[in-house]
Amino acid sequence: MVHTPSRPPADAPAVRVNLYSDTQTRPSVAMKQAMMVAEVGDEQHGDDPTVHALCDRMAAMLGKEAAVFLPSGTMCNQVAILTHCRPGDEVLAHKHAHIITSEGGAPGALAGVMVTGLDGARGMFDADTLREAFRERRRHAPPQSLVEVEQTANFGGGAVWPIDQLNAVLDAAHEQGLATHMDGARLMNAVVASNVAAKDMVAGCDSVWLDFTKGLGAPLGAVLCGSAEFIDAAWRWKQRLGGSMRQAGICAAACLYALDHNIDRLAEDHANARLLSRGLAQIPGLLVEEPETNLVFFDTSATGLTAAELADRARMQGVMFSAMGRYRGRACTHLDVDRAGIEEGVRVISRLLAV
Repeated sequence: MVHTPSRPPADAPAVRVNLYSDTQTRPSVAMKQAMMVAEVGDEQHGDDPTVHALCDRMAAMLGKEAAVFLPSGTMCNQVAILTHCRPGDEVLAHKHAHIITSEGGAPGALAGVMVTGLDGARGMFDADTLREAFRERRRHAPPQSLVEVEQTANFGGGAVWPIDQLNAVLDAAHEQGLATHMDGARLMNAVVASNVAAKDMVAGCDSVWLDFTKGLGAPLGAVLCGSAEFIDAAWRWKQRLGGSMRQAGICAAACLYALDHNIDRLAEDHANARLLSRGLAQIPGLLVEEPETNLVFFDTSATGLTAAELADRARMQGVMFSAMGRYRGRACTHLDVDRAGIEEGVRVISRLLAV
């Protein structure tokens, strides 16, 4: 279970080092300036030129025919499921996928689909595991319509799908007649870490989205990409869910700024994650997983504290991280945490766990 910290008391110290999530990033002065001067129109009527520019750029970047701007990544996932599936269908995903753990049961509540969780190390499954989950097509079984993958795999420690493994999974899905969808919340982290171009990484995905509110530093927004036919159908679900917007170019401008300025710098977040993991690994009682991108997971069981207890104590010392299980903590590096912040975070946690 993910621990959400309660509202801190009025006398709690200000957060100095925010490692809770890359969703905590604040738009820079330059990004806000780009938002202020953006050309805008009515996005719902198709009149916002900045939204059009963002969608055209994302479709080209990911090698898809079309794209649609949505308020959040969760809405991207749910619009994709609603578009690919019908009520009663079955979706196959990793058992720790965001659509299972962190979207409020939306696939069942909104689309009326069941999501079957598959096993696999570090948030990823292989083609053989997927094939074992395929059902015989008969009237007694739920129709299987979609395979979903998450890049990077959050609960897998921010792991990057190896391109051969990813393509084998996507190929197996297509051979069985299933559509494929990528939750690309941290897709660009995977691109930077692997040196695989985004277009090549998602070539086998029928739909894919990119989140701009995490390491890319925008205040809101995600873009869902796919075929022109898919996006046309997705627009109807966007309308039904209240995702159509008005002068959304203000927000799209932040996303365009992020594409221009905040992709290459993700490598700095990855370097800071490695620095953080080395520092935490020196603290007695913490078992730290080696990070691949900007997520650092660690086990607190040997300290005698749950991850939530340690997180609450650290928060009172001005450092935030998240609890992703009873004894599993997660610290996330991003553009608002520099090397000095990493070092301070390590000092605070070390002091809290000192015998």
